[in-house]
Amino acid sequence: MTLITSSSDAENLSMTLVAEFDAAPERVWNVWADPRKLERWYGPSPYPATFTRYEFQPGGQCRYSMTGPENFLHHGWWRIDALDAPRRIEFVNGLAGDDGEPVPGLEPIVGVVTFDPIATGTRMTVLCRFPDAEVMEQLATGMEEGMSIAIDQIDALLEPVHAA
Repeated sequence: MTLITSSSDAENLSMTLVAEFDAAPERVWNVWADPRKLERWYGPSPYPATFTRYEFQPGGQCRYSMTGPENFLHHGWWRIDALDAPRRIEFVNGLAGDDGEPVPGLEPIVGVVTFDPIATGTRMTVLCRFPDAEVMEQLATGMEEGMSIAIDQIDALLEPVHAA
């Protein structure tokens, strides 16, 4: 199933992506909670993600990089603000320098991910709120495209494991 809709709302400085999965909310939650699973989908192809720090708890810090073509590194960070397993993740994220630490003076983007049970499994909604119109204009289109590709990679991690 995967990505159902994606939309941007310039008036509210937000972007929303909605995806559905044939798996229980606990299983979809786990692709966020397990850093090794997160690495397998969070970076859209051809930008694989590597998390070097992952503290999945309120107040926890995360550091990651995405390796682009020709080994160009894009660094980012998260701060986990709230968790309500397996229903909601609230975090802020932003760009990081080569050392993996937040770039000073850049306002982060607020992210809220919700996991709602539906008849066929789980509806996951990703809401991003931008600090201002300029940041949204610079980042929203690329983020929407990249996140759409990344979210489409989740289904492979949710496929049932077959006993041999």
